[in-house]
Amino acid sequence: MAGEFLRDRPVPVAEQKELWGSDAIAAMLRALDIPYLALNPGASYRGLHDSIVNYLGNERPQMLLCLHEEAAVAIAHGYARASGRMMGVVLHSNVGLMHGSMAIFNAWCDRVPVLILGATGPWDAARRRPWIDWIHTASDQGALVRDYTKWDNQPASVPAAYEALLRAAQMANTAPRGPTYINLDAALQEAKIGALAPLPDVSRYRAPEPVRPNDEGLREAARLLSTAKNPAILVGRVSRSESAWKARVALAEKLQAKVFTDIKTAAAFPTDHPLHAAPPATFPDGKLLRDADVILSLDWVDTAGTLKAAFGDAPISAKIIRVSVDAHLHRGWSADYQGLPPSDVYLMCEPDVAVPLLLEAARTRPAAVNQKQEIFLKEDDAVSIRALARVFNELTEGMEVCISKLPLGWNGAYRHWHHPLDYLGADGGGGVGAGPGLTVGAALALKGTGRMVVGIVGDGDFLMGNTALWTAAHYKLPCLFLVANNRSFYNDELHQERVAKERGRPVENKWIGQRIDEPDIDLAMMARSQGAVGIGPVRHLNELKDSIRQAIEHVKAGAVCVVDVRVMPGYDTHMSGAPASAARR
Repeated sequence: MAGEFLRDRPVPVAEQKELWGSDAIAAMLRALDIPYLALNPGASYRGLHDSIVNYLGNERPQMLLCLHEEAAVAIAHGYARASGRMMGVVLHSNVGLMHGSMAIFNAWCDRVPVLILGATGPWDAARRRPWIDWIHTASDQGALVRDYTKWDNQPASVPAAYEALLRAAQMANTAPRGPTYINLDAALQEAKIGALAPLPDVSRYRAPEPVRPNDEGLREAARLLSTAKNPAILVGRVSRSESAWKARVALAEKLQAKVFTDIKTAAAFPTDHPLHAAPPATFPDGKLLRDADVILSLDWVDTAGTLKAAFGDAPISAKIIRVSVDAHLHRGWSADYQGLPPSDVYLMCEPDVAVPLLLEAARTRPAAVNQKQEIFLKEDDAVSIRALARVFNELTEGMEVCISKLPLGWNGAYRHWHHPLDYLGADGGGGVGAGPGLTVGAALALKGTGRMVVGIVGDGDFLMGNTALWTAAHYKLPCLFLVANNRSFYNDELHQERVAKERGRPVENKWIGQRIDEPDIDLAMMARSQGAVGIGPVRHLNELKDSIRQAIEHVKAGAVCVVDVRVMPGYDTHMSGAPASAARR
């Protein structure tokens, strides 16, 4: 794609003999090979800000200016999802941390590594400026996010900061991965330290190699799969590795197992493969799983809930092989760990480790009759999400595309995945507003690869997170946003409809407090105001193809582009699960 990535270049700085605490912290970030720091400026880390610019020259790491802290964290989240690599975020004292907390929770639920740096104080009350430093100081700032970060710390010296950063990076990158938080005292940042203290050898503090399952459990899992009459595989959270993708396909083919994937997680298996049992869905069709006698769960997000959908209140007749390290992360505050599933074999390792070993140990099963049910999508006469998908698929045929986000009304049958980067999954924590930042982060990770990053987002998601567009436009990160704009928080309309029916009240009132109109919001103008290309609103089906074609050409030329597509409210009738009974967002 055209366009050169922008780095804001500072004027040269004369060599200095006197250094400050924040210079040492910046040097440690470079030693850890943190590529970027997404941030919204704040006085509590003005020392670190100066060090990144004037000590490091705004390079390795480079600052990415964001207009909101939630967007900053979402960009880091999207970057890690697409690249597998951790970047950093800097949040201003307690107020910035509170702004960014929803996005931190998303990264936590998505098991994505993010190094989050905060700031406070000065912690020494005698050094605080009147009023402002006091309201920006908390006695236990890390408590704001402690329940959805892997670890937090507030170092009091340069050596302690070195160790804290090493530990935070190591823990964030150790499976199950997740965000870590380091709170930097303003006084430590701004203290003179003389010469730079020697930096540790970071190679000696890297994350450990993946854990291998025990041989006995591996042999039993292979035996169960080899002798199964009707095996099934639930593929959940896995890496973007192409070799791991091929190993999953090979295992399914060797076992002739039905494969299910989850639209909440990233592309994990070719969805047009004969063994892929049904389109990816938020709530998989339990009927298709009910006949399985052995089920291999590869870090599936909600194994217990999926088994409940398949077997109801009856005993679970299938043998369950569970492959996951996720229990190492489970806490009491959030129930993101889902229900506790039964396990006949529990391999406490990552799926990417277990699959090649199972592939080697399992015996080949005879090919079964292909009973895959194809869903044929009829042509649309109006602008709907289905029509949007059909036109988008036609215009991107043969192109390398990374879809960073999908709206709630998307049916898993609308598009096939053939590569681990074809789709990056949902937002993790179910919060509205992550889509724009996740898309920009993926564009940052995939810049220069030739793969076009596309966020297909709802209007509520876009409106809450749209300031991420400015960051993409400023740093020349081409990406495409297709906004499925139904002018409503429509998922909640369905909730209100269900409540009204249960209570015998008028369903005609479901729109009140939900509809986004009067005045109508010009999303294309919002895009143009931030330096992106804005197209629309697209109200008619005969306008859709030309609008998306133009948008793709703009992105190929290096632009950020937003298309406001006015879709009809509603969900596809093929969508698995009833949206009205789903979580709020």
